[in-house]
Amino acid sequence: MEAVPRTLLRDRAYAAIRDAIVTGAIEPGAVVRDADLAERLGLSRGPVREAFARLVDEGLLESKPQSYTRVTPVVAADVRDAAAVVGALHELVTRIAVPRLFAADVEAMRTANERFTAAVRVGDVDAALRADDALHDVLVRAAGNRAAAATIARYTPLIRRLERRRFGEGGTCRSAGLHGRLIGACADGDVDEAVRITAEIWRTLADLADTE
Repeated sequence: MEAVPRTLLRDRAYAAIRDAIVTGAIEPGAVVRDADLAERLGLSRGPVREAFARLVDEGLLESKPQSYTRVTPVVAADVRDAAAVVGALHELVTRIAVPRLFAADVEAMRTANERFTAAVRVGDVDAALRADDALHDVLVRAAGNRAAAATIARYTPLIRRLERRRFGEGGTCRSAGLHGRLIGACADGDVDEAVRITAEIWRTLADLADTE
C-alpha cells in the first residue's frame, strides 16, 4: 500500500478545520492548538500547522507568534468585501459558462435547487448551503476559469459563516425562486439575464452583512 501523500494530509486537515469553523463547531474566538487538533484528526502536527497557515491567510484564523492561534470573529466589513469579490467572480463565470452548458448541467442545477428548497423547508442550514454551493459550482466548472474558481473557494467560507449563523438565528436562506429564475435563464441561453440574476443573488449577501 502506498503512503498517503503529505499534500493530501494537509488538505484533509485544512478541510476539516475550515468546516468546523464555518459550521460553528469551533466558535469565533476559540483558541486552537495544533497538537489537540492533530490528535482529534488522527494526523501528525505538520499537516495541521500547514492548514493553520492557510486558514490564517484566508482570514478564518488569526495568529500571534509564540502566543496563540484562534478563530477570527465574524466581521461584517470582511463579509461585505468577500461577498463583493465572490459575487463579481460568479458574474464572470456565469457569463462564460452559460453558452457552454449542456442539458445535463441545467438538470444538475435543478436537482441542487430541489435539495436546497427541501433543506430550507425543514430548517437544515448545512444541507441548504451545500446544495447552494452545488448549484453554483455547475457554472464555475463549466466556465473553466481556474483563477476565478480558486478565489471563490478561498473567500466563500467567510461568507458562509455569517449566512449559517443568521439562518440559525431564524433568518431565511436565499430564495429558491431566484435560483429558479437563474436556472431558467441558463436553460434559455440568456447570458445577460443569467448574469443579472446572479448579481441579485450575491447582492443579498452584502445586504446580510449590512444588518450585522
